[in-house]
Amino acid sequence: MARKTHGLSRGLDVLLPVDVELEAGLQQIALGDIDPNSDQPRQVFVDETIQQLSDSIRDQGVLQPLLVTPTAGGRYMIVAGERRWRASRLAGLETVPCIVRDMDVIQQMEVALIENLQREDLNAIDTAVGIRSLMRQCGYTQEAVAQRLGKSRPAVANLLRLLTLPEQVQELLSSGQLSSGHGRVLAGLDNKELQLALAKKTMDEGLSVRQLEQLAAQTKQPDKKPEKKPAKKLPVELEELEGRILGTMGVKASISGNMKKGRIVLSYSSREQLEQFNEMLMKLGE
Repeated sequence: MARKTHGLSRGLDVLLPVDVELEAGLQQIALGDIDPNSDQPRQVFVDETIQQLSDSIRDQGVLQPLLVTPTAGGRYMIVAGERRWRASRLAGLETVPCIVRDMDVIQQMEVALIENLQREDLNAIDTAVGIRSLMRQCGYTQEAVAQRLGKSRPAVANLLRLLTLPEQVQELLSSGQLSSGHGRVLAGLDNKELQLALAKKTMDEGLSVRQLEQLAAQTKQPDKKPEKKPAKKLPVELEELEGRILGTMGVKASISGNMKKGRIVLSYSSREQLEQFNEMLMKLGE
């Protein structure tokens, strides 16, 4: 059965539309009973930001509950809120507030991806991996996943193209050493070695996206070969002479010039032709 499409901007409101529902489903769950989701979109967690969030939780508590789903053995898996879970463990908490929902795999992936996409610090590679997983698990086309996430189809396509980059370049994007704009430019190149070389040059010289675009454009322009000037058409009389030389002397003649001045080049392609031409010259000299 088809489920209603929700825009990205509403985030977790699609599951928690009113405060009454949130309060009714809120539970305190032991941190030890909660497991992270291995398929969640965010794969890079910056220690500094986790520490900052931990300090805030230590002072004010967990202000936004985690969203979890029940799993086997009385345990729970995080659907949204892994940063809060990590920070809460660092802060020494024993329990955290959670909203428990029975959710299928598709719902879990959609909610996790939507929540993470709303955060500006989610890097482009993690976003692309999450989108690719969502497409594979749900059988979505780029158009369908774009609608689910409130993005344009070209934006989704550009993100997915980043996953075609060499692993070293993807790592630079994940760590924030290269921007997603740099990644889109590099993904437009076909040569992996060139992608790596330009990524390194961008790092070494601190190139902007615009500068990288200009550099990439230069590599796409093939070396222009000098254009050959069209040969001038011979007068009819000289064309006829070329034919007569071939017919009577058995060698090919190439004539350049005009009726007053020019050059005749005779060409042979075998020893027999050369000997035949020599015999004809000898007869002419008798």
